[in-house]
Amino acid sequence: MNEQNIMQDLLNLEKGACTLYLHGTVESATPEVQQQFRTALNESLGMQSRIYSEMTAKGWYQPDCAEQQKLQQVRQKFSA
Repeated sequence: MNEQNIMQDLLNLEKGACTLYLHGTVESATPEVQQQFRTALNESLGMQSRIYSEMTAKGWYQPDCAEQQKLQQVRQKFSA
């Protein structure tokens, strides 16, 4: 397994962790538990950002730019 694949796997794991922490935050029964999930979510988001930045710097993650026409269509669809 090469470094790019490892980084992609790490990014995917962090995205999954963020999803779990977000749901934990939303569904928490007490403010204390909610704060713990929120802290974990913020840490995980930070890690995701660092992995993404590293991958982007190495040219391993190329996000697609949305076409302006498609963006306008979505705006119109949801503004009605």
